[in-house]
Amino acid sequence: MKTVFAKATLIISPWLLTNCQRGSQEKPANDRPNILIVMGDDISYPHMGAYGTSWVKTPGFDRVAANGILFRNAYTPNAKSSPSRACFLTGLNSWQLEEGANHVPFFPSKFKSFMESLSENGYFTGYTAKGWAPGIADDSLGNPRLLTGKEFSSKRLSPPATGISDIDYAGNFEEFLDSRTDNSPFCFWYGSFEPHRGYEYGSGASKGGKSTDEINTVPKFWPDDEKVRNDLLDYAFEIEHFDNHLVKMLEVLEKRGELENTIVIVTADNGMPFPRVKGQAYEYSNHLPLAVMWKKGIKNPEREIYDCISFTDFAPTFLDVAGIKESESGMHAMQGKSFSNIFKSRKKGITDNKRDHVLIGKERHDIGRPGDAGYPIRGIIKEGFLYLRNYQPERWPAGNPETGYLNCDGSPTKSLILNLRRTGISSEYWKLNFGKRVGEELYNIGSDPECLINLANDPGYNTVKRRLNNHLFDELLQQDDPRMNGKGDIFDYYPYADSRTKDFYTRFMRGEISRKAAGWVDSTDFETEGF
Repeated sequence: MKTVFAKATLIISPWLLTNCQRGSQEKPANDRPNILIVMGDDISYPHMGAYGTSWVKTPGFDRVAANGILFRNAYTPNAKSSPSRACFLTGLNSWQLEEGANHVPFFPSKFKSFMESLSENGYFTGYTAKGWAPGIADDSLGNPRLLTGKEFSSKRLSPPATGISDIDYAGNFEEFLDSRTDNSPFCFWYGSFEPHRGYEYGSGASKGGKSTDEINTVPKFWPDDEKVRNDLLDYAFEIEHFDNHLVKMLEVLEKRGELENTIVIVTADNGMPFPRVKGQAYEYSNHLPLAVMWKKGIKNPEREIYDCISFTDFAPTFLDVAGIKESESGMHAMQGKSFSNIFKSRKKGITDNKRDHVLIGKERHDIGRPGDAGYPIRGIIKEGFLYLRNYQPERWPAGNPETGYLNCDGSPTKSLILNLRRTGISSEYWKLNFGKRVGEELYNIGSDPECLINLANDPGYNTVKRRLNNHLFDELLQQDDPRMNGKGDIFDYYPYADSRTKDFYTRFMRGEISRKAAGWVDSTDFETEGF
């Protein structure tokens, strides 16, 4: 992956090339590509059919991959909705985004999104359902900003299960297209609410026609139990609902003759809403599906690419293909680098040896610790290894037990693991998913993608650990990460945008907030003994 020191490759965008050939000073709007961003809510790599996961059927994603590029190494820098989407929109790592590093923040007014820039440069922009969220994004006068354009979410449907949104995503996309009054290019953000929790338990089997026998393996950090397998089927059923609307959107574009020059990007904001995944910093947490189709612009489709792609790379890529210079975009200087050169390349596998790593990390996510404190991590993925530095290992990584481990969504899998420890049957799964961690972690993700064997204290890996540590902190210093100059605690003092979460731990322990009011966890998840 290109580092902060690397010079950007000179890319001539399709729009600029056409414009120069015409000798015109006007932007030929209909020559610039449309952009369709398809963002699932909580999907881990490799849970798409194109990656070989047989128990998830995704014809939409698979079509995009087959007619475009399937990426094998796409990562978000921060595995939680608000900060992950902020990285995607700004081209910056979360530790560069001030309050934007946190979950449910006030989005800093100083940072512009690429969709705001596209709108200022002739693009018709909009979104349906979940754009940048959760949090508050107002301008300096207190007016709501259009970080992902104007909302189109009025069309509704009868959902196939109680856990699925009633928003007609594809119908709202059509309404968006019908609202365009000229021939300007568009950028639309389809942000589904699936497969975010909660699920209708058993819907994957009863309504999706699935069998638990279809799941060939269950990650070893969870018990291989029918409850877990059904939980996975329900997750798959919701992914398929998300994908079904993608199928419809592709059909709409095809019928309107606009698919040829539309870049379709399909990914997710962070990993699956299961213990040890969403909100953490392991392989299942940050490693995401990604497929890109652009019939007019991708020279050699049906390719699999192993270059490392960070969420910070999307904003500069979109500006690049739209013919907008970064210096004229009004955006903060971006950390990411455009990967549009991969569209033009005919190479498979590795196309750019400089795209050999990504940085990841986190600050404060959901509530549940004394003082509203987060669980700060920085990490790097390179050379087939994941190296993590946990800055406050004395804290509970998923939130405190007495407040229900609130940085882990409630689920049958979560409750099962907690009950196994509580009843004395097994504490091993609890240790892996909720127990405290050490200060350094190192995993060979090539042979251990589940990150079960920590090599940080193995003398045989000292050289690898030191090399990754040095690379990580050299880049963080260059990126002015507050944690590099002793000011990392600032992230714990930024306010939550939802005032109900302020001093949550103290108010909960006083009895001012009930377990039910805590929201997204099961009432049995709160633990008061054995610690």
